[in-house]
Amino acid sequence: MKTVHHWIGGRAVDGASGSFGPVTDPATGEVTTQVALASADEVDAAVATARAAYASWGTSSLAQRTTVLFKFRALLDQHREEIAHLITAEHGKVHDDALGEVARGLEIVDLACGITVQLKGELSTQVASRVDVASIRQPLGVVAGITPFNFPAMVPMWMFPLAVACGNTFVLKPSEKDPSAALRLAELFSEAGLPDGVLNVVNGDKVAVDRLLEHPDVAAVSFVGSTPIARHIHATASAHGKRVQALGGAKNHMLVLPDADLDAAADAAVSAAYGSAGERCMAVSAVVAVGAIGDELVAKIKERAEKITIGPGDDPASEMGPLITAAHRDKVAGYVAGAAAQGADVVLDGTGFTVEGYEKGHWIGLSLLDKVSTDSDAYRDEIFGPVLCVLRAETYEEGLALINASPYGNGTAVFTRDGGAARRFQLEVEAGMVGVNVPIPVPVGYHSFGGWKDSLFGDHHIYGNDGTHFYTRGKVVTTRWPDPADAPTGVDLGFPRNH
Repeated sequence: MKTVHHWIGGRAVDGASGSFGPVTDPATGEVTTQVALASADEVDAAVATARAAYASWGTSSLAQRTTVLFKFRALLDQHREEIAHLITAEHGKVHDDALGEVARGLEIVDLACGITVQLKGELSTQVASRVDVASIRQPLGVVAGITPFNFPAMVPMWMFPLAVACGNTFVLKPSEKDPSAALRLAELFSEAGLPDGVLNVVNGDKVAVDRLLEHPDVAAVSFVGSTPIARHIHATASAHGKRVQALGGAKNHMLVLPDADLDAAADAAVSAAYGSAGERCMAVSAVVAVGAIGDELVAKIKERAEKITIGPGDDPASEMGPLITAAHRDKVAGYVAGAAAQGADVVLDGTGFTVEGYEKGHWIGLSLLDKVSTDSDAYRDEIFGPVLCVLRAETYEEGLALINASPYGNGTAVFTRDGGAARRFQLEVEAGMVGVNVPIPVPVGYHSFGGWKDSLFGDHHIYGNDGTHFYTRGKVVTTRWPDPADAPTGVDLGFPRNH
């Protein structure tokens, strides 16, 4: 059986704890790999290696850093198919989704390649007589990233390329459920010429996470995952004096106004709710239908959802793959099973779905719940699976109030032909990312990603300008030099004397 170990100091390092976790092919249910789970001592070794590497990398030239980043970007482009296959094998998402994940990660590598512009400082001259003031940004030191299972390549690339470009060294703790993609990224970065110890990968579970949160040499922690864990990460790391960006869960709403193109809205709802089997924090999990359009919209969504082909991620015919684990599949199914008892109309029930020849896979079909109440479990909780809730509202104001009452504020969208209504929505809705006739408003790499309320803990969003600011700290330098004409007697700088 394949074993995934750690990457420390520019080389693969065997796990020494004696503890291993299973990595499963979600399409077959078969354990294909074991991953070494790091002890606190192994985390300490990775941090010590990163700290030693920071001594030279933190003072390296921008030209040196960007040279390595451009080579890394080229290698990623060459190996995107390979990385996508690793994602599909361990996560289960279909190949096109996996390729899309790699492409979105590459956007942040592109941003990091242009770090010379991002790190430009500011200068004010002559703020007083012969006094200048400059603002500069410097790296933090050793920083850590803790990433989720649903995007095993993209989310790490939201973090470490930018952190390294800013002059930091990095310790990555990827999800133990699908660790191979992250390890391959580290190998490619090393191949691109990244000095040993600048990027380290430590596989593990809560033991590794807790040690990173409390380690005195870790200056900052980036996290993406569920809200309860994000809250814990933020509280614990902050208590240990660290800078923290912790992105939590979501319950993303899509408001459909009576004037919307319902065919376009139904297409968007299906792709946004069921893409990647709903295992993404930007999935639309709640559609709010305003006015009399609800029945027609639900019918259109149902018609489209029934045509989605579900199967193994490596099958070109598949449009949706399995869920990551059997336990998660069962949890998602439980929300559908309990929805009717809590007042919902179960329009589609995907809980009994299976794929012939792959009966042990972690399969679940598409579920569509209509007339869902805001106090039901299916609405309140982040399900993280292919379950779409439809709620009804009589007016725009009622729909907006429903969305703003949610404890989550990650992403949201409005579908309408009316520019005035769209403008009101984007200003009035309480969410960090807003789409207008765009169901999944994930910002491009040079704009920052992040939500509001219980979807983000910390002051900085991830990547974009916020990412650069998170991985650096500001310093202001005030200088005053005497006029060379006032040089001491006997020192001739070639300047005329003032007196």
